[in-house]
Amino acid sequence: MTRIRELDALRGFAVGGIMLVNTWQHTVKTQPAPLDWTVEALFQSRFYPIFSMLFGISFLLFLRGNSRWALLRRLFWLFCFGLIQHTFYEGEVLTDYAFWGAVLLLPASFLPGGAPALVLGVAGVAWALVWMGGGAWLIPGLFLVGMGLWRLRPPKALLLPGFAVTALATVLLTAAWGETRDWIVYSVAALAGAAAYSLGLLLILRAPPAPVLSAVLEPLGKLALTNYVSGTVVIVLALPLLNADPTRWSVVALAGATVLAQVLFARWWLARHKYGPLEWVWRCLTWFRMVPNRLESGRDQNRPLPDPGVT
Repeated sequence: MTRIRELDALRGFAVGGIMLVNTWQHTVKTQPAPLDWTVEALFQSRFYPIFSMLFGISFLLFLRGNSRWALLRRLFWLFCFGLIQHTFYEGEVLTDYAFWGAVLLLPASFLPGGAPALVLGVAGVAWALVWMGGGAWLIPGLFLVGMGLWRLRPPKALLLPGFAVTALATVLLTAAWGETRDWIVYSVAALAGAAAYSLGLLLILRAPPAPVLSAVLEPLGKLALTNYVSGTVVIVLALPLLNADPTRWSVVALAGATVLAQVLFARWWLARHKYGPLEWVWRCLTWFRMVPNRLESGRDQNRPLPDPGVT
């Protein structure tokens, strides 16, 4: 359960970061602003790798108690959610996640142990970087990396040295990108940054301030699908106002306000329900029946493992 809660917190962290980056990416940039460099160097392309690796982990979590046929149904409905979202937001990734989950993760679930999936995942990431220029082509490889790491269960002792190495690599590679402006260098720096953020957060979650941070991030992560879709709706509706601000500080304000509202809503909702709004619809569609969602007492002392969602 501790590891599952940490996954929820990581997912919530990624959802918040993706909200900021997506808001910034969809603004019209007629002239450069100082904020652009900050977002590019510290945030852009740092959060979707976390999200993608968590999806590979969630794939295995779902299979712990369900059949592969049920998983295919789940991916089919995720693809449908993506098609609906695509009608108003072209940058959606739900269709990509559903597609690669069906054609790649499902066959990979038959692989023995975690090493084969991890090796294939690293090879897939390298191929995407060198031959495809990174971007969305990194998703399938990151899926496999997440699957492999979850099966291998690296020891906790690797957290601190792993964070130190990836943080140093992030600083050096980001500096190199600043000099060369090479896209491959930037993509590797972003992947290193994603690893550093993940490992750093896991270290913080095991420190004394952990309960406060967990109380913020875990609800956000449990409602990942609801928060991701609602965040894109906010971006689309706010674009005229965002494009009118050349400083782009409105991007930070909107993303911060949206994430804060999502955290408050998620805490309120989960005090009364087992699953988030869209997560509940997704579960009902997967099982072709109405799934009970309301908490009778307002608190569920024996709440089941979080529903693996858009991770």
